Amino acid sequence: MRLRNKPWAKDKLNEYPQYVVAEPANHKGKWNELFGNDHPLHIEVGTGKGRFITEMARTNPEINYIGIEAYESVIVHALDRLLEAELPNLKLLAVNAADLRDYFEKGDVSRVYLNFSDPWPKTRHEKRRLTYSSFLNVYEDILPEAGEIHFKTDNRGLFQYSLISMSQYGMILKDVNLHLHDSAQNEGNIMTEYEEKFSKKGSRIYRVEAQFLANK
Repeated sequence: MRLRNKPWAKDKLNEYPQYVVAEPANHKGKWNELFGNDHPLHIEVGTGKGRFITEMARTNPEINYIGIEAYESVIVHALDRLLEAELPNLKLLAVNAADLRDYFEKGDVSRVYLNFSDPWPKTRHEKRRLTYSSFLNVYEDILPEAGEIHFKTDNRGLFQYSLISMSQYGMILKDVNLHLHDSAQNEGNIMTEYEEKFSKKGSRIYRVEAQFLANK
């Protein structure tokens, strides 16, 4: 994916500290204080332009959400959505997924969403895939015992790879869906920008809920 540089993006993100958390490490273990409640916290890793996470926060006010995106030039679009929606239960982080342990303690996060992650199709880039074992280890370290990852993609190769990676890691695979939009699971499904784009072209959307083993 080629990103258009937006040199102004960082300054705009800094203008809205009520939505964009500048020093997330300061909130490790006490995110409930930032949100001002004890609601469960769900995060989306690779939130892109923020359609999914914004709609999830709007639909579920009893849950706190954080959208995580490494690229400031992308997450600034999610900020625009959030500014329009004015949702108190949604924050944004412009950080790398590999560093999530620096910002969250074990059990801080109740669920992880991975939506339409970059497939990194070349073998030499396998370690960059967000379902590679090292990333799974990161998610396990910030989720509670038996925590879950909800994963969606239109990329069949990445989906097959992810099922194998999660299974080899020892995760329990639940509700494996090979055609989400043609199933009962699609009821209440909130689409991402990519999901809408690819589904309109006739692409299948794949989805799985993967659960870490308790007391592994």
